Amino acid sequence: MANGKTKNFFVWIILGLLFVGLMGFGATGLSGNISSVGNVGEKPLSVQRYYQELQTQISIASAQEGRALSFPEAEAASIPARALQIVVAERSLDSEAAMLGLSVGDDVVGQQVLANPSFRGVDGAFDRSVYREALSRSGTNVREYETDLREGAARALLQGAVFTGVSDPVAFGNVVAKYNREGRTFTWAELDAANVEIALPDPTDADLQAHYDTNPELYTSLETRVLRYAWLTPDMIQDDMPIDESELRAEYDARIDEFVQAERRLIERLAFSSDEAAQEALDAINAGETTFPDLVAERGLSLSDVDGGDVTEAEMGEAGPAVFASDTGDVSGPFPSDLGPTLFRMNAVLAARNTTFEEAMPDLREDQSAARARRVIQDQIDPITNLMAGGATLDDLVEQTDMVLGELDFTSVTTDGIAAYAAFRDVAETQNIGDYPELTDLDDGGLFALEVVDIRVPALIPLEDIREDVVDGWIAQETAAAVIAQAEEKQAQLSSAVQDFAFLDLDSVQETNITRRGFINGAPSTFLPEIFEMEVGEVRVVPNEGNAIIVRLDAITAADESDEAYSAEVASVAETVGEGIAQDIYELYSRTVQLRTDVQINEQALNAVHANFR
Repeated sequence: MANGKTKNFFVWIILGLLFVGLMGFGATGLSGNISSVGNVGEKPLSVQRYYQELQTQISIASAQEGRALSFPEAEAASIPARALQIVVAERSLDSEAAMLGLSVGDDVVGQQVLANPSFRGVDGAFDRSVYREALSRSGTNVREYETDLREGAARALLQGAVFTGVSDPVAFGNVVAKYNREGRTFTWAELDAANVEIALPDPTDADLQAHYDTNPELYTSLETRVLRYAWLTPDMIQDDMPIDESELRAEYDARIDEFVQAERRLIERLAFSSDEAAQEALDAINAGETTFPDLVAERGLSLSDVDGGDVTEAEMGEAGPAVFASDTGDVSGPFPSDLGPTLFRMNAVLAARNTTFEEAMPDLREDQSAARARRVIQDQIDPITNLMAGGATLDDLVEQTDMVLGELDFTSVTTDGIAAYAAFRDVAETQNIGDYPELTDLDDGGLFALEVVDIRVPALIPLEDIREDVVDGWIAQETAAAVIAQAEEKQAQLSSAVQDFAFLDLDSVQETNITRRGFINGAPSTFLPEIFEMEVGEVRVVPNEGNAIIVRLDAITAADESDEAYSAEVASVAETVGEGIAQDIYELYSRTVQLRTDVQINEQALNAVHANFR
């Protein structure tokens, strides 16, 4: 029953937003005698509704692109077709509801109208003249608007009937909860090169060639973009910014609370209904019968609920002297507070801070000069943009502004210097040879423009150029193979059930009742999935970045069906899946309704609407 109410509530929220949307946007600019773009069954498809939906879909697409889309771009992305499909689907349900005789009374429509804050006067009450004027501004009238509300409410009844007719699949929830909460107890140990006696010979040329040929991905260069760029950041010029001492002193005075702070205490406070109850709780704490956290938990609260923050002695009022005289962890009270008789626990001492102007001056000067440098750079944006619009090259920018020229061989892993800026990396990765440099902001207030001189495609580096790297790679490969071989020997010994981890000098750890959602620090992501494939008593070797993990499955634990968390998961999964099934059924029903509903679209009317977007 509760799930059905949840689904109904969800549907009504959506419809409520739709009701607001129907009056909140006006198709201003639409003209002529065309009032509909077609018919869906016996229902006209209004120009106003199609205009609003098209406007909404273009806005959504523009937000996703991060820029305003032109209407030709919207047409290329089939956005008008999508908007038309949405309103046709909506109108098909209106037609179906009318055929089924579904409707709502005037009282439901009236409640929707009265609940809309856009129709209230200066006194906060519904105002009919405001109502009519608001609708007029949005391009509709009272009759049309209330008809839309009535049809929307009928459509909600139809949607609600589909959603609430689907029961939650509890059996499926049980299966998922059992799967997720099934546990494994296992013992594991990591074996690395330090635990294994390895004596590798010097690699021969044939060894290196074979390793090089087998692992070309290790010795292939990344795509490299040869860049030239001009940039300017506040750091480059802030040392040259003149700062008057009077400005620094004014800034110091404005931020005095940051530099001069009285001694403070971090406290928690727990209020009681009476002095007697508070004193009784304090006596129990002092007697060791309870603790402050226990008292908080008994109230159904957490320590964050009773956190009092950091306070000065003056802010503590009557409790100040006692709290400031107490040691960390001590509880004082009871003292009066705005919450009633209260116990206070002191958690930390925050020393007083008294930073003089002279002591603060270096930081103030740094802040002020950086801020002034950012303003200077902002003032240069328009002149630099004008220079670039006039055909200025990067060399021209460096010659005529404060910008500095740089060159960089950039790859996907380059993060030094200007490549530490995400904005620079974004442009460097997407700009092509011949693209005109554009002025772009950096997140610290700086600017840059870049050009791509050359793009070097990934290529296998000749062995003779990276011989030392190949030697290191061969050693790492052979070492890993030796570690795996040693681990497999120990695996065989453990599988015999005669010897144990300790006997084999393995520093092992036993993990108890770990579920599929668990995490084992130091193990690869495939570790737990592999354990859940094992049989009790089985021993496996799992490679781990050049090392090896030896693991033995000790026990399988079924999910505890009596656990409250288990029941909660069953209910949550069942509700989520039930809502998904209901949504799928509703979409199938909606498509079926559309298929059997006659739809007539007036292309001339559509074009008239589209003309308002061009």
